[in-house]
Amino acid sequence: MRDLLFLPLKLATRIWALVGKEWLQVIRRPGALVTLVFAPFAIMALFGVGYTGERRPLNTAIVVPEGSGVPTDPTAYQEIGGPAVNIVSVGSDLETARAALLDETIDLIVVVPADAQQKFLQGEQSVIGVEQNRVDPLREAYTRIIADRQVQEVNQQVIQRVAAAGQQYLIQNGVSGAFTSIPPEVLAAPAKAEVTNWAPVTPTVIGFFTPAVLALVLQHMAVTLTALSLVRERLSGVIEIYRVAPVTSVEVLLGTYVAYGIVSGLIAAAVVALAVFGLGVPMLGSVIELAGVIGLLIFASLGLGMLISSVSDSERQAVQLAMLVLLASVFFSGFVLPLDEFSAPVQKIAYMLPVTHGIRLIQDFMLRGSTSAEWQIWALGIIGAVLFLATALSLQRAVSRDSGGNR
Repeated sequence: MRDLLFLPLKLATRIWALVGKEWLQVIRRPGALVTLVFAPFAIMALFGVGYTGERRPLNTAIVVPEGSGVPTDPTAYQEIGGPAVNIVSVGSDLETARAALLDETIDLIVVVPADAQQKFLQGEQSVIGVEQNRVDPLREAYTRIIADRQVQEVNQQVIQRVAAAGQQYLIQNGVSGAFTSIPPEVLAAPAKAEVTNWAPVTPTVIGFFTPAVLALVLQHMAVTLTALSLVRERLSGVIEIYRVAPVTSVEVLLGTYVAYGIVSGLIAAAVVALAVFGLGVPMLGSVIELAGVIGLLIFASLGLGMLISSVSDSERQAVQLAMLVLLASVFFSGFVLPLDEFSAPVQKIAYMLPVTHGIRLIQDFMLRGSTSAEWQIWALGIIGAVLFLATALSLQRAVSRDSGGNR
């Protein structure tokens, strides 16, 4: 009976002892506590400061037929386009403009009809050609909205000119009905937009974001796996075994890279197969080129994880840092919000993340068949090489420090 009375007290004492143990571990690692509290705040503050919320104006080329008598001054079209577009050129060479569009150096081509005035007088609508090269369904829809708005502006200006001309005609001749042969729908809307998308495919929202999810998952998986590996080996005393074993720190690092690289590569292959054959995501590029990009992404991500493990003093802190990298990747990689909507300094920080390059390249090779951003392939390789060297030096110092301390 006495034991039953003291059972709740014993239970509370044991639980409180465990609570105290956990608190003591947190207090002994103030760096982890500071990271957990202030790092998410810093990421959110950087997002709040760097995100402008303003879409970059669409770089637009105006193609004017020769001998049409249409103005060739870019400022005249800039007034119609407004702040949503940036007129970069006005010329008559449509093929040159299309080449720039396919290279993604411009965003939009507007083809001015040569017979707009004749068709208007004949009671027919003119067609303003609008060409784009978008695989992002959201941006493709945005471009269509911008095109419709510009055509409405053109129609309004034409209506104003026609009304002014009609008034002048009536004043001079006292005759009415000069434009009665023009149908009302044409008079109200002299021009209409015909949007052409030169992208190889226009995927669904799921089809567009699946490659981005793949890149994000691969980075987080590689970072998490390697972030825990070196910390676990250091805490379990394996580093001391490396000190006396006939292996170098570079060999240890390469073994870790190869082991987790094969695991990540197999998972990537499975996810790509499920995305293509299960979700119907287009696969327009070379499988070998896509595999090379994924390999570079995994290589750079493994280096980022190893760097985290080298600066972490516990598995808990390694997991926290890996989660912070994931949080920063979601905000700044272009996964959710377009990268060009951030300020220039934040964009430079975003390009330090492997996933930023991985998202763009995987989307390009799967949805376009190739990429016009070859520099991002080099950037991904450079990030991986720098992280590998940094981790190799850190591991070498850790082994040498343990060696010196045990002599």
